[in-house]
Amino acid sequence: MGIRRYKANNAARRNMSVSDFAELTKGAKPEKSLLRPQKRCSGRNNQGIITVRHRGGGHKRKYRLVDFKRNKDGIPGRVLSIQYDPNRTARIALIQYRDGERRYIIAPDGLKENMTVNSGPAAEPVLGNCIPLAQIPLGSEVHNIELRAGQGAAMCRSAGSKAVLVAKENDWAQITLPSGEIRRIPSACRAVIGVVGNIDQMNIVIGKAGRMRWLGRRPYVRGSAMNPIDHPHGGGEGRTKGGRHPVSPTGKPTKGTSTRKHKKASNSSIIRRRRSRRYGVLKLY
Repeated sequence: MGIRRYKANNAARRNMSVSDFAELTKGAKPEKSLLRPQKRCSGRNNQGIITVRHRGGGHKRKYRLVDFKRNKDGIPGRVLSIQYDPNRTARIALIQYRDGERRYIIAPDGLKENMTVNSGPAAEPVLGNCIPLAQIPLGSEVHNIELRAGQGAAMCRSAGSKAVLVAKENDWAQITLPSGEIRRIPSACRAVIGVVGNIDQMNIVIGKAGRMRWLGRRPYVRGSAMNPIDHPHGGGEGRTKGGRHPVSPTGKPTKGTSTRKHKKASNSSIIRRRRSRRYGVLKLY
């Protein structure tokens, strides 16, 4: 697992980098029974209206069914291969359980071929095992964390993500998320021991606009370069800075303003808010 840099033989190649894919199993092919066709929506809803901007195009992909619930309790599984997934930044591992069933899981850093993973309350707290938070030692690094027991992993699923279990009290556990937020979760919820693999993903330099188009990301246009009918920042004689605080195309503030719902049910589970990227202090909602 590392980064390979290109020679700067032209402007597009300068500073461009790509993963070396050293952790992948050579010659491994996707499991056909776990592939599904993926329909593109280009950021549009069921009415054809764009609800997510700058989406569209990209290379054709097939979706890999990833097991986020890890509910094969008491049945050990052997790692057949570590594979690339075009739909996520993390690597995936193909697991074959003792009963013959095969499933994909998010591959933690350090997981190798022929290693064994287990799930359930009786499993040991070692790399790749999925067990309830109540059975995980304090200070352990975990990922693929459930918010409700049996729902399936919802947090810390991208490349290099991890959370730290800092406390346990009665039926609750406290974890520190990568953003600095401290949240309490029912101790019956499950998590996987370890850190999500492909840690160097964050250091990859795209290098040119064409690579973003391959990923399905369309160009971004500044609001100040638009007309007044298209964006609140648009218009004006000559180049302007907008003349107002930054807002979205719909007029909502984009900097320093909370976008989280004040009556959201999970607000009571947050013990300490995440740190603000703008001011470097705790952000209060």
